[in-house]
Amino acid sequence: MRPILMKGHERPLTFLKYNKVGNLIFSCAKDGTPTVWHADNGERLGTYRGHNGAVWACDVSRDSTRLITGSADQTAKLWNVLSGVELYTFNFDAPARSVDFSVGDKLVVITTDTFMAVGSAIHVKHIARDPGEQVGESVLVIKGPQGRINRAIWGPLNSTIISAGEDATVRIWDSETGKLLKESGKENGHKKAITSLCKSADGSHFLTGSLDKSAKLWDTRSLTLLKTYVTECPVNAVTMSPLLDHVCIKELLLF
Repeated sequence: MRPILMKGHERPLTFLKYNKVGNLIFSCAKDGTPTVWHADNGERLGTYRGHNGAVWACDVSRDSTRLITGSADQTAKLWNVLSGVELYTFNFDAPARSVDFSVGDKLVVITTDTFMAVGSAIHVKHIARDPGEQVGESVLVIKGPQGRINRAIWGPLNSTIISAGEDATVRIWDSETGKLLKESGKENGHKKAITSLCKSADGSHFLTGSLDKSAKLWDTRSLTLLKTYVTECPVNAVTMSPLLDHVCIKELLLF
């Protein structure tokens, strides 16, 4: 298979995301312009203009009609995928670091960084079916984790939120009350900042990558550590194959 080279961003990439069916790739970069590409041939289909800072993350709805992006400009923006029109802007008091649609796309979880006197936080927003009815108020705000929260994702049936970040701890929260349900311990947890977190296609497991030169596979419900992958370098990114029993760590390591 010949690799496809896609050029378009003017500054380093920060995040990549396939849509559910795999025919579109969404890219984020420090140039502040999220971009959508045709996965088969690398053709650039369009850009989403409106951010005034680096875009750290994005997620796309299951039907590929809406895109959400989180940016250093202290906003998260909701877009129409096809037209590129900005549908709504969620404003914060700190940079928006990660975004993740719930199953069903009716909710989104957004994390914000520690900034000035504002601590890091996890925000849950309702996504209206009609963009004209969208509101900015949070359904839930969770505060407490020390340092930056690099990633937060939904657990099974949207009943929990899983977060991880600079304090090297994985936490599972109740998505309705914000109560802390479980957190990783010092014995089997990471020793340095967690840089990346992703879940399996069925949501039963998730994978974390850390600057401690390891990646760890966890059970989503019990937070039981299932396996540790040791690497020679700090882990910057992890992902899990939706088809095979493979995980990909950093760039080219397959287990």
